[in-house]
Amino acid sequence: MIQECCRRNRRRIAAVVLFVVFSASLGQAVTSKITRHASGKDLLAGKADGVVVTSRGTIQLGRSATVLASEFEDVWSVNRIVVSGGTIFLGTSPNGHVYQYSLDKMTKIYPPESRRGSASSGPAEPPAGEATKEDEKKDGQVVEATERLSNEHIFAMALDVAGRLLVGISGPKCRLCRYEASKMETIFEPDGATYIFDIETDNVGNIYLGTGPNGKVYVLDPSGKVAQLVYQARDKNILSVAASRDGFVYAGGDTRGLIYKINPRNKTAAVLYDSDEPEISALLAVDGLSTQAGVLYATATSANVVEAEQKFAAQQNVSGRPESRKDEDVRGAAEGGLRLKVANSSPPPASRAAPPAPPRPAPRPAKPGTASYIYRIDKQGYVTEVFSEAAVFLCLTRQDGNLLVGSGNGGQLYSVDPETERHAILYEDPRAAQIAAVTVSEQDLYLGTANPARLVLLSSNYATRGTYQSDLIDAGQPAKWGKLQVDADIPRGCKVLVATRSGNVKDVNDPTFSEWTEPVEMTGPVQLRCPVGRFCQYKLILEADDGRKTPTIREVAVASTVPNLAPKVESIDVARLLTPGKEGVFKIGYKAADENDDKLIYRLDFRKLGRTNWIQIRDKVETDNLEWDGKTVEDGRYEVRVTASDERSNTTATKLTGRRISDPIVVDNTPPVIRKYAIEKSGRTVTLKLEITDELSIISRLEYTIDSNAEWKGTLPDDLVCDTTEESFTLTTEELEPGEHVIAVRIFDDVGNVTFRTFEVNVQGK
Repeated sequence: MIQECCRRNRRRIAAVVLFVVFSASLGQAVTSKITRHASGKDLLAGKADGVVVTSRGTIQLGRSATVLASEFEDVWSVNRIVVSGGTIFLGTSPNGHVYQYSLDKMTKIYPPESRRGSASSGPAEPPAGEATKEDEKKDGQVVEATERLSNEHIFAMALDVAGRLLVGISGPKCRLCRYEASKMETIFEPDGATYIFDIETDNVGNIYLGTGPNGKVYVLDPSGKVAQLVYQARDKNILSVAASRDGFVYAGGDTRGLIYKINPRNKTAAVLYDSDEPEISALLAVDGLSTQAGVLYATATSANVVEAEQKFAAQQNVSGRPESRKDEDVRGAAEGGLRLKVANSSPPPASRAAPPAPPRPAPRPAKPGTASYIYRIDKQGYVTEVFSEAAVFLCLTRQDGNLLVGSGNGGQLYSVDPETERHAILYEDPRAAQIAAVTVSEQDLYLGTANPARLVLLSSNYATRGTYQSDLIDAGQPAKWGKLQVDADIPRGCKVLVATRSGNVKDVNDPTFSEWTEPVEMTGPVQLRCPVGRFCQYKLILEADDGRKTPTIREVAVASTVPNLAPKVESIDVARLLTPGKEGVFKIGYKAADENDDKLIYRLDFRKLGRTNWIQIRDKVETDNLEWDGKTVEDGRYEVRVTASDERSNTTATKLTGRRISDPIVVDNTPPVIRKYAIEKSGRTVTLKLEITDELSIISRLEYTIDSNAEWKGTLPDDLVCDTTEESFTLTTEELEPGEHVIAVRIFDDVGNVTFRTFEVNVQGK
């Protein structure tokens, strides 16, 4: 009964051996290799479409995405989204439009269609050629409101305590407006301001504004009738504002990257944190009863950041994770499905090891100046880095305890769990360059994108289909591809399919790559059917019959086999030793490599130039060098051959060899010869003339001594250079004492052979 119940709840797939060999005849020479993708770094190198790849190294279906609106009038960016009931308000730029999306219909509510660029509600458009009071004069010419409107932007919107829409209009005429009864009414014009970058309301309804270019923070009462300057910073702009329940207001500036803690009651401020990045683009104060209550999150970034080539998990290879109540897998797999397990699996990566280390923040390592960061500032002002990425952080919000940050220039929405240090790319827009706005409405997310401008809904449900395409797997040589396995939970009603392709060029766009194989459903290990090739690529297709569950893949393993390849002798170096006592001995050094990592042994042979037969020096050598006594052969020019064999790792049928022949070397054990000499006397001086020759080596030097065996003197040849096998020397002595004398000479060739000769002379006295 128990066994039957287990079968109903979960089918288990038995582990199988991953590697595959060509045939039994190939023996040990076949190199089996298993490539495992089990970390965020490995998986984020691939391409995800409709799936989420986490920093822990898991793949699952992403949230269902629907583009609600993409047709805007001369708009490049959706900068801010506010949801009120069933109505969605969008603030855009560069033309400063405000849109209302409701019941699948989008309507422009600012500027009104009845007014060509009018900045507020009022009478209909005046007759042509008649300037209104809102038109301006520039250089004596009338500038219509439509021209001025092109310089307006909507960077900030919020709801007031009564649920009415507040709109910050940036431009030559900067103002805070309130939308009520289908009319846009100006309620405040900040003095000297051009931009309203952020609007925030506190728990009693006070309205705070962050403005520029003079770095001012304003507060308005809940009605919007009374406005005060709370603080003026030295920064050019205040980009972000957050209000907390403790009555303090936080402001983030640009240029210096400072976060201010402002007391609006006495209008004083202190610097809470000085970041290394120039802009504090977003602030988020957490209130309520959560464990994060009283915490402030900040995104610090640089406007000059460009998209990095590698994803965040490759940069943040975090070892371990803090313990958390969220210690289960993300939205864990449903019961009643497949549990696929990779055979011969290695121990779990450190990122999934237990028990975890306590959440102790480490010092921030040095990173490129183009990185952006999320910082966590607790009640005591202690700052911890939560997440970083080489991207522009544009917006920040929170849902279910996770931080959601929109970025550019890759159009990515990151999900960051500050407790477990897990990160994921929750959504990547296939068209837009930036995610400029993100807003939570119950369990749904609304995203505003830029370049192009779009309104996207991410529902709380999973997508029903998504694909993951791996990076290229390199076998090093053309290989036969074996089985692919996954460590995964596949709930009932879900499927994982796999397709593969292969090629011999490290370019997935090369036309010589094979076509994708027909997708095969994974119910266990799948034999890959792609052709023999050095590179392989797999595609996983995740499917679900509804949006309530998803497959979760934790590891992918791919087996490849490379046939036996011959060893390669890469270099040979033969040099005569100059060590005393080893005259005539040569040191033979060599280097070899084997693609299969086989154990190699060597055979060394020699032959004289002009001959065909090789003579063995030694066989079965296991070292990479050998000394050879050259005195055992006649003088001449020789070659040395080194043969590397992989027979220790193969059968007699599969063993292979590789050879290399050295450059010619000279074996010369014969010293120079005095071919001819003459002795001439002139008074008490003696002149000795010598003609020296050597068959193989250059004459290197001649030394002489008179009536001594110690005081040797050197002399140069007649042509002043020792550079040939034949040299002439002329020795002229000083005046000698009358009587018998012995002149001794020693002659060297350049390999160290030496000839000694003595000459007796009789000097007559006067």
